Amino acid sequence: MPNPEFRRMLRALPDFPATLPDFDPDTAPDDPAELFRLWLDEALAAGIPQPHAFSLATADAAGSPSARMLILKDLDDDGWQFATARTSRKGRELAANPRAAMNFFWQPLGRQVRVAGSVVPLSADASAADWDDRPGADGTPNPAWQLYALQPLETEFWQARADRNHIRYRLPRTAAH
Repeated sequence: MPNPEFRRMLRALPDFPATLPDFDPDTAPDDPAELFRLWLDEALAAGIPQPHAFSLATADAAGSPSARMLILKDLDDDGWQFATARTSRKGRELAANPRAAMNFFWQPLGRQVRVAGSVVPLSADASAADWDDRPGADGTPNPAWQLYALQPLETEFWQARADRNHIRYRLPRTAAH
């Protein structure tokens, strides 16, 4: 049943601030990791809380999608790193279908970054080190903990503009450093 009041309320909500940063893809680095680090630095400078948080979308073997929020652990030659228990829903989905998409969103800057590609499990040593680096770690091992790296096939940087002519800057797979 349609709800016109709810629709009007949603339509009346503001999208982005009136003043947004400029972005010129012609002067942007060709390396998506380098551009991401620049944008993350700007998000930090703008005081955006948890700018390293992202939505991770996965799908099970049948293609049923699910998404949740995670924290980026690192970004290096292995890829864009995150961790979870192999026994969790996302861990089971990645075992059955090792592809995923990340989406970072910094609303006050009108920016988002989408990274899509294959996901690989990293070594047991790297996973154990990540578990030990968690806040409040007590030295107890967690053999189910897995550090993963998303290896991008595509990275898209999106900059909102007040005139609604938003900028999309897509980069194919390149070095993660």
